[in-house]
Amino acid sequence: MKKWLGLRWPDQWAWALYDFGNSGFAVVMMTAILPLYYADYLADGLESHVRTAYWGYTSALTLALVALTGPSFGALTDRLAVKKRMVVLGTGMGIVGSLLLMGPAQGDWLWGSLFFILANFGYAFGEIFYESLLPSVATKEESHWVSACGYAIGYFGGGVLLIGCLLMVQKPAWFGLEDATMGVRCSFAAVALWWGFFTLPLTKFVKEPPRRVPSDSWHFFSPLVKNLQTLKSLGRNRNLLMFLIAFWAYSDGIGTIIKMATIYGKEVGIGTGDLIGAIVMVQFVGVPFTFLFGYLSEKISEKSALLLTLGVYCFICILGYFMNSALHFWLLAFLVSGVQGGAQSLSRSIFVKLIPEGEASEYFSFYSVSARFAGILGPLLFGLVSQLTGSSRMSILFIILLFIVGILLVRRVQVPQVNREASPIPPQTQ
Repeated sequence: MKKWLGLRWPDQWAWALYDFGNSGFAVVMMTAILPLYYADYLADGLESHVRTAYWGYTSALTLALVALTGPSFGALTDRLAVKKRMVVLGTGMGIVGSLLLMGPAQGDWLWGSLFFILANFGYAFGEIFYESLLPSVATKEESHWVSACGYAIGYFGGGVLLIGCLLMVQKPAWFGLEDATMGVRCSFAAVALWWGFFTLPLTKFVKEPPRRVPSDSWHFFSPLVKNLQTLKSLGRNRNLLMFLIAFWAYSDGIGTIIKMATIYGKEVGIGTGDLIGAIVMVQFVGVPFTFLFGYLSEKISEKSALLLTLGVYCFICILGYFMNSALHFWLLAFLVSGVQGGAQSLSRSIFVKLIPEGEASEYFSFYSVSARFAGILGPLLFGLVSQLTGSSRMSILFIILLFIVGILLVRRVQVPQVNREASPIPPQTQ
């Protein structure tokens, strides 16, 4: 089969293109435009640190819902062969939530929060089952490169959509729109269309893994029973459990940085132009760096490459505490773009090597729950510290501890070695 960037067409490319599509939601709705719109428009009338806190609480509640429902749905889909349907269901909720966010009026932060919870739940829910399809399109030997390509392609897709949305906000007259507010609302519609369109290849070209048990042997409490069995097995698999705890810790730090960066930057006085410009830079600088870490994992091992990214994140947190100018924000954004895709793709490919065959959805649901619980704690503490102290600067300090815990645990994880002679050789970057 024909390959580009080391990915097979059509199945591996179809899988990666979903990341191309849903990354538009991640960057526009979670990182760049919606957080600023929430702070400036939807939460108008609230004090600046309260706006930051409410955004943190909204993000935390969403991920709590995913954490509570993900494992049971994961166990169900492993046995009933409906992973792709779950991806479509999550995407549908995300699309509906994004469209509903066009409606709330100025100061109507409560409805804005509720609609974002729906959209963000759909994004996180679909992501569980999208990631669980990785073993269906790539062998364990290929997973490190296919995972890296998914993130890199996602960076590029999110960056392209973000530029289009920013044009609607900055130059609404070019699109026949009344003002910047209407440009923001139309950017939410653009996210919905973009995401839906690039989901279509996955539904057509990625094969659904076969049903693992007859449907008549499945009953209402089966997912809960299987979840309990899996938790028991995790207790016996010390290596996998240790990686999940490590992932929980450092993902908490990464997720908090992603979700709170722009609204924190606005609170400390960074201009909107610099905030958005730096986010755009992250999307495109992240592409070659993510490919670089995919290649680097061939040379120094995935575990060593992951530890390198976590060390850089510790340095980012230290700089973030002292940030007080636009130049500082641009520097931090560049450092984040260098390691974010690498940390996420390496984590996913290491996890593929640690899980049992044929139970990807359920184990990826626990993987996702680790990330979601991390996403709960980080924004929640960020919001609480911000509200209690009247400033978000102190919130930065605790994030370093999460990365340190992650580093200490990852160092003790034993990653199984695989034969990579048959794996696709990544192209040399220029």
